[in-house]
Amino acid sequence: MGHPVGRTSRDVAEPDLPPGQRLQRGWPVTHYGPVPKFRPERWEFRVFGATADGEKHCWNHEEFSALPYSSVVGDLHCVTKFSMLGAEWGGVLARDLLALAPPAPQATHVMVWAEYGFSSNLRMADFAAERTIFATHKGGELLTAEHGFPLRLVVPQLYAWKGPKWVRGVEYMTADRRGFWEERGYHNVGDPWREQRYSYQEEPGDGPEL
Repeated sequence: MGHPVGRTSRDVAEPDLPPGQRLQRGWPVTHYGPVPKFRPERWEFRVFGATADGEKHCWNHEEFSALPYSSVVGDLHCVTKFSMLGAEWGGVLARDLLALAPPAPQATHVMVWAEYGFSSNLRMADFAAERTIFATHKGGELLTAEHGFPLRLVVPQLYAWKGPKWVRGVEYMTADRRGFWEERGYHNVGDPWREQRYSYQEEPGDGPEL
């Protein structure tokens, strides 16, 4: 098991919150739509699109669960203005997945796909960041279904909608494309430290036209 990286207990004792955020002691359940039923025999994780070898890479639940396990310490900033600081997340690092299924050199973005066709787009640099993780655990415990079991993406440096629950795959892209909430008025980048909440705040280069 990897050693946690990120915030320390001292950081949590002296919260440093993005603008407009408030400290949240618990972990509220926030999502759109119903909680999907997990069927392990049907579950598959796919990496496809602009892969280096042009092939689709797939893991069933047993195979994905056997991938190298790491843990990181990272905050979760919800666009509804609460922040949960110093959480420990366990699972598969995005950069480890990138090593297992490398993208083509021209890939610049990813689309993360989840149950019910939900999607969220990320710049490759954010996806490949040190603490971006496909989480199966929080605080050493398996995620609950309401919080994304069996798999959710956590991207601590961005607003939490950029890390979908119930993830099923990643598409490598050679050009940016808006995901579910990005098509519905949320900011294409979603940096909480710049308070990038809504698409009307976007500047040239932040994303494709709506």
